[in-house]
Amino acid sequence: MAKYYNHTLSNGLRIVHVPTSSRVAYCGLSINAGSRDDLMGKWGLAHFVEHTIFKGTKHRRSWHIINRMERVGGELNAYTTKEGTALYSLFPCEHFDRAVELISDLVANSQFPESELVKEREVVLEEIDSYRDTPMDAAYDDFEDMLFAGSTMGHNILGCEADLMNITSEDCRHYLDTQYVPENMVFFAMGNIKSERLFRLVEKHLGVLNHRLERAERLVPADVPVFHEVVNIDSHQAHTVVGKKMFSMHDDRKYAAFLLNNILGGPGMNSLLNVAIREKRGYAYTVESSVSLMSDCGLFQIYFGSDESHVNPSLRLIRRIMDELASKPLSEKALEAAKRQYLGQLLVSSENKEAMALSLGKNFLNYDCVMTDGELSEHINALTAQDIMNCAELLAFDTCSVLTMK
Repeated sequence: MAKYYNHTLSNGLRIVHVPTSSRVAYCGLSINAGSRDDLMGKWGLAHFVEHTIFKGTKHRRSWHIINRMERVGGELNAYTTKEGTALYSLFPCEHFDRAVELISDLVANSQFPESELVKEREVVLEEIDSYRDTPMDAAYDDFEDMLFAGSTMGHNILGCEADLMNITSEDCRHYLDTQYVPENMVFFAMGNIKSERLFRLVEKHLGVLNHRLERAERLVPADVPVFHEVVNIDSHQAHTVVGKKMFSMHDDRKYAAFLLNNILGGPGMNSLLNVAIREKRGYAYTVESSVSLMSDCGLFQIYFGSDESHVNPSLRLIRRIMDELASKPLSEKALEAAKRQYLGQLLVSSENKEAMALSLGKNFLNYDCVMTDGELSEHINALTAQDIMNCAELLAFDTCSVLTMK
């Protein structure tokens, strides 16, 4: 990440800006509120608010909101995760004023008209159906529901039909007023604008916010017994997820976890799982692993889609590879090659400016700072073979749960 500038408004809203010379700019809000903050009996509320915040404010109808950035060639977008929401725009850099004002209007003045909510419920229900029709997504969602069972993280981000029908305009407005508050948000920007001018713009439009955060305490999900479940969904393929709960984003072991994940099942075709399961044996078209870190816990997952007859052989290969990583240190040559590949991938991904802007907001929201490329490289290069072994031992196959949908 390039050099950044930050400022905090008197109401507690933090602003972070990376100046660029690009003709395209990005700005938005990163909000520390997601599906784990849904109200009981109204699962899907955070995601529904993210959808319906575009449906009308005190000053604009939905049509005007849609067109405000698109008429100058820009875009307006949003997404929701288990504990975060992003609301942002990308646009020609001369339209910073327009983007900041629009995003501010959505957060400060959205009205959630009931007539629009009726229509958007149908849209979200279609979104839920589309995920259920994609077995890979369904496997991930169901696995997480089982792993986090009994906690507010143990439900689908999209919610369910029964709960969506219970969400009212008042629920949406209350959620906005109690979650989208200065102390719980960061305004982020990447673009060709003076930082001081950006700070003044945000002060003008969001400095008036004075709502305070109100929500139930986030509780760390309790550990659940290791499970091995098989669910019949009448699919042509079997979809298997292997994984477990792990440490949070604030644990220094995260750097070892990121590198181990890349070695094990990252995006490269030379990942250990891809070579063993796909390239050598043709058991699966897709095999991947992932690490997702949240404020108080994390999630490690391996996914593969295969013929039913290849599920158990693939699981045996996963066990063998994970056991070897936990018991045998990587050679110095292999470790240096893994570091070089991972850091190279990060460099290549930095060309995706939209992803970088979103990462800017998320990192400042969670850590109150943004790590430079050099600092990240130092953390990765400092890792030892023992660090990788320790992390692999923590994620040992025997401590993981397994869900297969077939």
